[in-house]
Amino acid sequence: MIGERIRQLRMEKRMTLSALAKRSGVSKSYLSNIERGIQKNPSLIVLKKISGTMEVSLEQLLAWKHEDGHKES
Repeated sequence: MIGERIRQLRMEKRMTLSALAKRSGVSKSYLSNIERGIQKNPSLIVLKKISGTMEVSLEQLLAWKHEDGHKES
């Protein structure tokens, strides 16, 4: 799920949800909803803001493998 990946990257970068929200211009509540899986299909614009803020490519944000080895599409 994309929210899990965003949370993982945010934690790796030692960034709080508040910091990501402030830097990306995406509301903290919306980011929280994405990370918790409530908002499952964030727009491409939002994903670009998040990936740019965390200094990863959109491809890195979207293409990742679950722990079981299955790639998410």
